[in-house]
Amino acid sequence: MIELVSPSRCIDCNKCVEVCPTNVFDEVPGGHPVIARQQDCQTCFMCEAHCPVDALFVAPLAGPAPEDSGYRDEDALEAAGRLGEYREWIGWGRGRRPGSLRDRNAELTELAASTLPQGLQ
Repeated sequence: MIELVSPSRCIDCNKCVEVCPTNVFDEVPGGHPVIARQQDCQTCFMCEAHCPVDALFVAPLAGPAPEDSGYRDEDALEAAGRLGEYREWIGWGRGRRPGSLRDRNAELTELAASTLPQGLQ
């Protein structure tokens, strides 16, 4: 669920507003988008994936994070490398390795084939 729009990173591009399939954000003229309907967040990570400056944090939770979780503490999230974490995983953004290049499914397929009994390979 969306937990944070970083006021220090946000460039007011409103990509999050545009891509959110459940209309969680409100655009603020002359200001940063706000999380207006957090309860409608489907934890799809689209906003975080499309944010060009890694200014959003979506917690992998089905409901709002507890107040003491640290998921709304920008400094703690920054220090832990959590801002832009999903974009990094999928390889979106300048200088990041695309997730498809980290795919190891072929190794799993080879391992599975090598353990089959003779004649079933």
